[in-house]
Amino acid sequence: MKILRSEKGFALAFVLILAVIALGMTLAMLFMVGRGSFVSGQQKSYRTAVEASRGGMEAMFQLISSRGLPTTPFTNQVLSAGIGTKLAGGIGTWGGLDNSMTINPAVSTTYDMRIDLGAYRVYSKVVDTVDGNSGADEGLLKTAVVNSGSGEVTVVSVPYLYTIEVLSERISNPTERSKISVLYQY
Repeated sequence: MKILRSEKGFALAFVLILAVIALGMTLAMLFMVGRGSFVSGQQKSYRTAVEASRGGMEAMFQLISSRGLPTTPFTNQVLSAGIGTKLAGGIGTWGGLDNSMTINPAVSTTYDMRIDLGAYRVYSKVVDTVDGNSGADEGLLKTAVVNSGSGEVTVVSVPYLYTIEVLSERISNPTERSKISVLYQY
């Protein structure tokens, strides 16, 4: 039996193997670039939703400072009837008002305020209130440059604590959303 020692097809096979390896590396690079663009787009959408949540949080702070009376007109603003009760007293005085952490945009009793901020709809709700003695405006109460009444007892201000849930979602695409929880001292 005669062994063939011809190397005529070796160069062709070697070039084909190198071409397959180069093609695989090129496909891997294209996949990584495409995946990076996708993740970057997702992060941008999420950051925008978080900014809308922060805007809704600021609107809720304004509502708390006015004790439930809307002072700033927002687009498509809806307030629940029990928001004043939630802001004025602890959870024991709420009666049948919702205090769960979940917000369902389809059910209006699961949120206290709804507003539209640009392309986003923001839902917020007070989940818990801890009573305090702070009022809407304390300013320079019992403070001055000169202490004239040394026998006066000043009442220590104990602020209200509010636990607030905020959910924002894009009006045209509800899967673009963010949810934040806030502990607010007022």
